[in-house]
Amino acid sequence: MLAGVIHLAALPGSPRNTLAARDIARLAAADARALAQAGFDAVIVENFGDAPFLRRVEAVTVSAMTVAALAVREAFPGARLGINVLRNDAEAALSIACAVGAELIRVNVHTGARVTDQGIVEGAAGATMRLRRALGADGVRIWADVDVKHSAPLGARPIEDEARDLESRGLADAVLVTGEGTGRAVDLGKLSAVRGAVKVPVLVASGATLEGLAGLAPACDGVIVGSALRADGRAGGPIDAENARRFADAFRKAFDR
Repeated sequence: MLAGVIHLAALPGSPRNTLAARDIARLAAADARALAQAGFDAVIVENFGDAPFLRRVEAVTVSAMTVAALAVREAFPGARLGINVLRNDAEAALSIACAVGAELIRVNVHTGARVTDQGIVEGAAGATMRLRRALGADGVRIWADVDVKHSAPLGARPIEDEARDLESRGLADAVLVTGEGTGRAVDLGKLSAVRGAVKVPVLVASGATLEGLAGLAPACDGVIVGSALRADGRAGGPIDAENARRFADAFRKAFDR
């Protein structure tokens, strides 16, 4: 599974917003077309431009992300569509997913609690899974991070135990492994430990590069990539179509089972 991340420009209501929702959606659609042409399997839409993030977003954010996600769906109808509402608003993500027919949401803190730049962020797996059932959205997969980037644990635990809890107690459908920050590579030891601890798919969710794909392939089931698709290698800008094509070609070569 190869998923590309569309980093939305700052949405209406956020501190750095300069564009209308329709213009942000137009840019997101262009990114989606680049991923479609490159042959990606999935697209994740996230409100990356909205920093500093809220733990629970405002209604205008949900509205603007829905507009953008619909544009992405139209531009790349064959992709599995994912929603990530930063910092950790699973309720908003599920609501958007239901509205646009998305197949998955990403939840940074699904179980446990983490110290972040938003303060202490607590997982709400029980509430999220009950909402998924109430919305009739059992088909929307939950991709949950373990030891997520830009955070620290309240109490140290082996990453294998955290991963097992995500699967067995949080009912996550996939476990995501990241580095310490956006664009930073994963620790291969941690990745292997997580892969050995769970039966659900394990994906690398930060720091994947063309050069590193061959080393990741034996230890995971797929990759979520954002920064490496940008012309300058930094998160937040538009996707470079040629970078996306090269990355997808390298992924298929490395992950050819």
